[in-house]
Amino acid sequence: MDIEQLIKRINELYKKQKECELSCEEKDEQASLRKQYLLGIREQMKAQLDNIDIKEPDGTIHPLNEKTH
Repeated sequence: MDIEQLIKRINELYKKQKECELSCEEKDEQASLRKQYLLGIREQMKAQLDNIDIKEPDGTIHPLNEKTH
């Protein structure tokens, strides 16, 4: 399921939850979809941080994820 479909379904379940109580299956689905969404966000953030380079005052460049002491 792509991110847009995931968000759409999460929103549908949220709106339904506001109108009436969700069934156990729907609650489980909602929790699962939220976990998938958060995992995707974490992966995106990690990918962005892995692509950041730091330029030192001396002109050297190294990746952010490289440990420096």
